[in-house]
Amino acid sequence: MGPIIIGIFAAFFFAFTFVLNASMDSAGGSWIWSASLRYLFMVPFLLLIVLVRKNLKPLLIEMKRAPAQWLLWSFIGFVLFYAPLCYAAAYSPGWLIAGTWQITIISGSLLVPLFYTTIQTRNGPLQVREKIPYRGLAISLIILLGILIMQLENAQQIPLQTFLLGFLPVLLASFAYPLGNRKMMALCGGRLDAYQRVLGMTLASLPFWFLLACYGLWTEGTPSSLQIFQSLIVAVCSGVIATVLFFMATDLVRKDMKKLAAVEATQSLEVLFALAGEVIFLSIALPSALSCVGIAVVMIGMLIHSQASFKQNLHPVHTINN
Repeated sequence: MGPIIIGIFAAFFFAFTFVLNASMDSAGGSWIWSASLRYLFMVPFLLLIVLVRKNLKPLLIEMKRAPAQWLLWSFIGFVLFYAPLCYAAAYSPGWLIAGTWQITIISGSLLVPLFYTTIQTRNGPLQVREKIPYRGLAISLIILLGILIMQLENAQQIPLQTFLLGFLPVLLASFAYPLGNRKMMALCGGRLDAYQRVLGMTLASLPFWFLLACYGLWTEGTPSSLQIFQSLIVAVCSGVIATVLFFMATDLVRKDMKKLAAVEATQSLEVLFALAGEVIFLSIALPSALSCVGIAVVMIGMLIHSQASFKQNLHPVHTINN
């Protein structure tokens, strides 16, 4: 149950992204600065943490072993994850983006065949392609159903063009984030902790964020002081705290794809936390009775997922290879 609880805390801090991105967009801030500033602000905080823990040198050695893969999977896991989310905020409210983002629950399960496990046989080690965890996927569909019910009434009031501009970027992000995260876990092989891995991926993605920031400076001008401050909050709460917590949870179950899917499913609670944040801080309307039904379905799905993960029989230890 430990990884599930950590995942829930991660979902709470991740929700700051949706609420504050919606706030920045309503104040006229550009999605370009919302995206790039978060990761630029993350560097000093993460660097300080890793330095205090005296873990910087092992990280640099690990990055030097495979620089191309660090650049690739960091770009997919961070840039193709967060830039589309910020872009979508310009076209859809935070609650809709948070709801759409829960497709990552399904995306994570569908990505399983891209990975292999090494099992011991009489003839020696054998690499076997992972199979989609259909039981966990079915439970994830329950959670997704609850989210769809919760968003149904509001989604009907949004024009199709607005929905697509908010939906398609988030769909891309929902596949990019778990793919980049899992590939980096496979590449590191447990040699780095969560702080090191988040810092490494942030450093590896910096060239892309600098390019985006230069583009923003050229096309949008400098960001406002309010957007800088809110981006700093997102960087600390979502970029540092939430990302590290989520990576810690996934690291704990990285050798078991079924439990990994259960941890990733905890992120469905982001939509509940985001909705609460928007009601309190952005004064949006209270959820309807239909939305309350969706919330109940989400909670039931989460409970089933947690129990299934807790009661699952122990499996032989496997090594996930890239």
